[in-house]
Amino acid sequence: MIAVRDLSLSIHGQPLLRDVSFDLAPGRITGLVGESGSGKSMTALAMIGLLPVPLRAEGSIRLDDRDLLAMTEREWLGVRGRDIAMIFQEPMTALNPVQTIGAQVSETLRLNGTPRTEALRIARGGLDRVGLEHIALDRYPHQLSGGQRQRVCIALAIARRPRLLIADEPTTALDVTTQAQILDLLRDLVREDGMSLLLITHDLGVVAGMADDVAVMRQGRIVEQGATEPLFRARAHPYTRDLLSASQPPPRVPRAVADDLVLTARDVTRRYGALTAVDGVSLTLNRGESLGLVGESGCGKSTLTRALLGLEPVQGGTIDLLGRPGGLAMTRDDRARISVVFQDPYGSFDPRWTVARLVQEPFHLTGRPPDARDRAVRALEQVGLSADDLSKYPHEFSGGQRQRIAIARALITEPDVLVLDEAVSALDVRVRAQVLDLLDDLQARLGLSYLFISHDLTVVRAICDNVLVMQAGRIVERGPAARVFDAPEHDYTRVLIDAAPAIPPRWLEAG
Repeated sequence: MIAVRDLSLSIHGQPLLRDVSFDLAPGRITGLVGESGSGKSMTALAMIGLLPVPLRAEGSIRLDDRDLLAMTEREWLGVRGRDIAMIFQEPMTALNPVQTIGAQVSETLRLNGTPRTEALRIARGGLDRVGLEHIALDRYPHQLSGGQRQRVCIALAIARRPRLLIADEPTTALDVTTQAQILDLLRDLVREDGMSLLLITHDLGVVAGMADDVAVMRQGRIVEQGATEPLFRARAHPYTRDLLSASQPPPRVPRAVADDLVLTARDVTRRYGALTAVDGVSLTLNRGESLGLVGESGCGKSTLTRALLGLEPVQGGTIDLLGRPGGLAMTRDDRARISVVFQDPYGSFDPRWTVARLVQEPFHLTGRPPDARDRAVRALEQVGLSADDLSKYPHEFSGGQRQRIAIARALITEPDVLVLDEAVSALDVRVRAQVLDLLDDLQARLGLSYLFISHDLTVVRAICDNVLVMQAGRIVERGPAARVFDAPEHDYTRVLIDAAPAIPPRWLEAG
């Protein structure tokens, strides 16, 4: 159906894509994998005619007998939505916050002459088809969960029943059970409509479970492609072997943790009106321990985290930090002992600030010490950066480097406890492996205690000594990571583990 041949793209003489070639057939799912900056998204944007101006691609992208690269923007208007549609990574960015979901799903139909009543009827059917039959058309994006918003984006993309659906990291920010539901939905759409799906992702477990074929991209080139299982078994290219190795971090070896409490929560309860978001949660964190907190979106993980950081009041229970009152009762000096690293470093940075100012930002809570600059340099060096980076801005760094800066910012107050809130979920597998190695090294050198919040169970098992499983505001299972993952006791824990995408072990035996 679609044949990409020798697709090339450059900017200011710097090649972004080099001789990319592959085919997409009806009724098949093709995975496009590679680390950030490898050219996956640029390839997708070229295929749907949305390359940034003034970039122009060379080569050809043929849909039947038409070369899409030779088409004018007016001609593209007849192709987008009808023949090719795209689902973007972040639905809250892709959707218009001031329009109802009904208006947005029906818009692509109305722009092509469908009467309003008929367009809304089709929009209703599309939302029903993606599992949102209980959601009214007059709801706004902010009134929906992350998984529901992604379903709206899928309904919008399939409204005109395209022949090719491009899904660019469609499940990266979703928890494992919601991710499984979205992937099942996409698989069903391919089977029922006979469309072709180009699935762009850095999660090789997702590719193993979804894709018929896979293409591996590195530095703008496809270095290996073929049917999924044979490619995973053979791993002919060294880069493919590196990706697969990085996607399978080994479980943390059980180790003794000193009985030296640094953070304690007892029967913590947080309510919002009639909703109890955190319901009698207790936990302990010892010096040098990594404690994982897992559960679906909306289970109360983030609310509990904010309470522990002193950003939310609680209606019941107590929090202690290093033997002193924690939570909102923390003094300035106490707050220096607990720091946080967020999921999206770029979103938590002011793009107009230099690294020097960003890393020293926590001093507004603790007071600026005389050696603030020296401490900033020391924090950067601890995460593998240097003093030369102090004068740079966030946009000058890669995603992995920005996360290192976020970790340096958390370290500058010399904390005892580091809260890592989905700190590696947005990173590709090789960068994720580097950041996990860094966190392991920092813990060994500085004796840090980690509270590690994540929906990626592979990562939790790789870095955590003990795990808490949270459902509907309560801890339903706790214990050593090896025991919880190998012999889960609670039904909900088993559901989470079963929903997590994984590469079949037998695929990794050969090669």
